[in-house]
Amino acid sequence: MTELVHSRADLARARSARTGTVGVVMTMGALHSGHETLIRAARDRVDHVIVTIFVNPLQFGPNEDFDRYPRTLGTDLEVCRRAGADLVFAPSVTDMYPGGQPAVRVNPGPLGEDLEGLSRPGFFHGVLTVVMKLLQLTRPDLTFFGEKDYQQLTLVRRMCRDLDVPVEVVGVPTVREPDGLALSSRNRYLSAPERTAALSLSRALRAGADAAEAGGDAGAVLTAAHAAFGAAAAGARLDYLVLADPDLAPGPVEGPARLLVAAWVGETRLIDNAPVRLAPTS
Repeated sequence: MTELVHSRADLARARSARTGTVGVVMTMGALHSGHETLIRAARDRVDHVIVTIFVNPLQFGPNEDFDRYPRTLGTDLEVCRRAGADLVFAPSVTDMYPGGQPAVRVNPGPLGEDLEGLSRPGFFHGVLTVVMKLLQLTRPDLTFFGEKDYQQLTLVRRMCRDLDVPVEVVGVPTVREPDGLALSSRNRYLSAPERTAALSLSRALRAGADAAEAGGDAGAVLTAAHAAFGAAAAGARLDYLVLADPDLAPGPVEGPARLLVAAWVGETRLIDNAPVRLAPTS
């Protein structure tokens, strides 16, 4: 049975009633199979699973899609029930920010101003602030984030490490459609032609990973990825395509790495990433 609460007081009561280990999955709603995978991953690790559903205004810029972001609480609850969530916290903006938008926010540091932060100034200040608040309110032992939002996952891990937040941050691999498109709540905005164009992101990642498996260095990986994106990119406009180390420091010469891509498809901005392993240099 999945319990739904909206207020801080009801959350505190429901949280206190649950003993044993607790995991939290933070979402903005519009849940899909990727979110369900996160909830099931939590279900496998803890005694009780809390899902938060909150469209956070702090992480939307003035020209972004806060007002049209899908709100689908009824169907979201069905996903939560099916995946085994015990408790869903779905606060209003007033519940989350009773004093209005907070004057004190979490500063993500230099990484927060790169990649997504460069394209969306202030984005990670809003993300980390709401994540910190939800960690304080839900008091979990573990929290689960999808690897599709890899920079977010990296920054949440760094925040918890640097600020001594006593929670384990668990990354869960990206869930994809059969054709390779990473699941995203924003995919519903895509028209049929745009849906086809969106495959340029996963094709670029696959080409880069293939180049790495063939023994290519960082330059070869990026060259292959850019070529694949360009060959398939009718209707898609590249924002960035970069290779970094697993902590998103400048790209490694060898060993584990992360290939990340962002692009506009029509009016919709999509992101994706994939792990690669660069062969030792000779």
